[in-house]
Amino acid sequence: MIELREEQVRALEAQGQGPWRLRHPRTQEVFVLIRQDMYQLVTKIIDGPNRRGWDDPELDVYEQYRKKKV
Repeated sequence: MIELREEQVRALEAQGQGPWRLRHPRTQEVFVLIRQDMYQLVTKIIDGPNRRGWDDPELDVYEQYRKKKV
Protein backbone atom coordinates (compact mmCIF):
# COMPACT_ATOMS: atom_id res chain seq x y z
CA MET A 1 0.00 0.00 0.00
CA ILE A 2 1.21 3.49 -0.81
CA GLU A 3 0.82 6.07 1.95
CA LEU A 4 -0.13 9.57 0.85
CA ARG A 5 2.03 12.44 1.99
CA GLU A 6 0.31 15.26 3.87
CA GLU A 7 0.50 17.60 0.86
CA GLN A 8 -1.22 14.94 -1.28
CA VAL A 9 -3.96 14.53 1.31
CA ARG A 10 -4.56 18.29 1.30
CA ALA A 11 -4.69 18.32 -2.52
CA LEU A 12 -7.29 15.53 -2.56
CA GLU A 13 -9.36 17.16 0.18
CA ALA A 14 -9.34 20.43 -1.79
CA GLN A 15 -10.84 18.61 -4.78
CA GLY A 16 -13.84 17.27 -2.87
CA GLN A 17 -15.26 13.77 -2.41
CA GLY A 18 -13.74 12.11 -5.48
CA PRO A 19 -13.27 10.06 -7.49
CA TRP A 20 -9.94 11.69 -8.17
CA ARG A 21 -7.94 11.53 -11.37
CA LEU A 22 -4.19 11.15 -10.96
CA ARG A 23 -1.63 11.48 -13.76
CA HIS A 24 1.61 9.51 -13.82
CA PRO A 25 4.27 12.15 -14.59
CA ARG A 26 6.47 9.93 -16.79
CA THR A 27 3.88 7.94 -18.74
CA GLN A 28 1.04 10.46 -18.69
CA GLU A 29 -1.32 7.59 -17.82
CA VAL A 30 -4.40 8.70 -15.89
CA PHE A 31 -5.61 6.68 -12.91
CA VAL A 32 -8.87 7.03 -11.03
CA LEU A 33 -8.67 6.88 -7.24
CA ILE A 34 -11.81 5.83 -5.36
CA ARG A 35 -12.45 4.89 -1.75
CA GLN A 36 -12.13 1.21 -0.86
CA ASP A 37 -15.83 0.86 0.01
CA MET A 38 -16.78 2.21 -3.42
CA TYR A 39 -14.30 -0.15 -5.10
CA GLN A 40 -15.85 -3.12 -3.27
CA LEU A 41 -19.33 -2.04 -4.32
CA VAL A 42 -18.29 -1.68 -7.96
CA THR A 43 -16.56 -5.08 -8.03
CA LYS A 44 -19.58 -6.69 -6.38
CA ILE A 45 -21.80 -5.30 -9.13
CA ILE A 46 -19.43 -6.28 -11.94
CA ASP A 47 -18.58 -9.72 -10.57
CA GLY A 48 -22.06 -10.40 -9.23
CA PRO A 49 -23.57 -13.86 -8.82
CA ASN A 50 -25.19 -13.78 -12.28
CA ARG A 51 -21.96 -13.15 -14.18
CA ARG A 52 -20.43 -16.10 -15.94
CA GLY A 53 -16.86 -16.17 -17.12
CA TRP A 54 -15.40 -17.67 -20.27
CA ASP A 55 -14.32 -20.73 -18.30
CA ASP A 56 -17.84 -21.53 -17.01
CA PRO A 57 -18.47 -25.22 -17.89
CA GLU A 58 -22.20 -24.53 -18.35
CA LEU A 59 -21.35 -22.42 -21.39
CA ASP A 60 -19.53 -25.26 -23.16
CA VAL A 61 -22.77 -26.26 -24.88
CA TYR A 62 -22.53 -23.10 -27.01
CA GLU A 63 -19.16 -24.17 -28.35
CA GLN A 64 -20.91 -26.48 -30.84
CA TYR A 65 -22.37 -23.44 -32.62
CA ARG A 66 -18.99 -21.77 -32.96
CA LYS A 67 -17.40 -24.90 -34.39
CA LYS A 68 -20.29 -25.69 -36.76
CA LYS A 69 -19.48 -24.88 -40.39
CA VAL A 70 -22.05 -22.86 -42.26
